[in-house]
Amino acid sequence: MIRSLIVAKAKNNVIGANNDLIWDLPRDMQFFKDTTMGHPIIMGRRNYDSIPPKWRPLPNRENCIITRKEGFEAEKCLVFGSVEEALDHYKGTDQKVFVIGGGQIYKYALDHNLVDEMFITHIDHEFEGDTYFPDFDESEWNIEVIMESEIDEKNPYSFIVKKYTRKV
Repeated sequence: MIRSLIVAKAKNNVIGANNDLIWDLPRDMQFFKDTTMGHPIIMGRRNYDSIPPKWRPLPNRENCIITRKEGFEAEKCLVFGSVEEALDHYKGTDQKVFVIGGGQIYKYALDHNLVDEMFITHIDHEFEGDTYFPDFDESEWNIEVIMESEIDEKNPYSFIVKKYTRKV
């Protein structure tokens, strides 16, 4: 199993506000879709709740929801009490499993060394928000730029996607 994380973050590490995305970047959304398609995804319950009902669960991906809320159920989703429990479900498989947020789940996964690689979209703009991607030590990762995108008629901010692979 490869334990992956995928996130889009602003220059000031903001990833959301009021349980929602702040920006509309179709090119990055397509990157997210292409990268996670066919793979299990792990998210917190509030992150799941922020997805518009017509898109829940995210299609063609096994959706795993992390919650401490007793009795929580979500149609066509797996529900776990912790990130470790969700990852254990895929232990011994050749799956690439993606942590997709939100802020508390990202922080927990990084703080507990539960990530082997990260795909981080660095948006060249600062935003007001209430949810942040946690700081991490870049010296612990090999970094590769895998995509660059300039401003155009549909994407109002430029961004760079970097792949971080944990050094052994």
